Amino acid sequence: MAVISIALIEDNRLVREGISSLLNRLPDLRVVAGGGGDVSRLGDIQPQVILLDVDRPDGDGLRIAEQARTVLPRAKVIAMDLGAAQDDLVDWVRAGVSGFIIKDATFDDLVRTIRAVTNGAKILPAQMTGTLFSQVAGAGVGRGGGNGAPDCANMTRREQEVIGLIAEGLSNKGIAGRLHISTHTVKSHVRNIMKKLSIHTRLQIAAHAHALSRHSPSASGRPSATATGGRETPSPTSLPITAGSHL
Repeated sequence: MAVISIALIEDNRLVREGISSLLNRLPDLRVVAGGGGDVSRLGDIQPQVILLDVDRPDGDGLRIAEQARTVLPRAKVIAMDLGAAQDDLVDWVRAGVSGFIIKDATFDDLVRTIRAVTNGAKILPAQMTGTLFSQVAGAGVGRGGGNGAPDCANMTRREQEVIGLIAEGLSNKGIAGRLHISTHTVKSHVRNIMKKLSIHTRLQIAAHAHALSRHSPSASGRPSATATGGRETPSPTSLPITAGSHL
């Protein structure tokens, strides 16, 4: 069984030792380093996952996340102890964070997130999806029309279907399987969608679909058929921006 190596950045020694003890009881997880915030010393250890407590007295969590991306570009960073209404989620995503753990998360939530991000997933708890989507939309997705919803009039039907499936969290491979087309064709559609909407990430495409659902008269709280290519997008229990996606 492959063992996932973990570095735990947590100022509180008792909390750090408690989390380490619990994680080390599992056969596939091993805490190999722990400390208060010096990421540079982890270069020789090369942990696969970095657990970063963001509720720091010095307010320096975001800088540490950015430093981790530079020092350990292949490590997956999980931000712990965030509030569901965090006002800077987009900044954390841009800093390279792969997963989020909210303040009242369970130990099982933490373990599932560690395993998922190690396999390439991007994990966001359901409680935070509305906050992140609204921040992404406000940062540049909602540019079209007076009602704040982006214009989708120049999208082909297939592009609308791809938008809807990205909003469901499907990878390029998953979309290809659903639509019975090649992954190369999916990538081409994604590039065209980004170009037409003047955006740069799959997360922004998903936010676009959710923005359409909010402003559609027939949405009733769900994405319209136009946004999802005739499919209703289910409310996720978490936002798995799947393996291969780029935030």
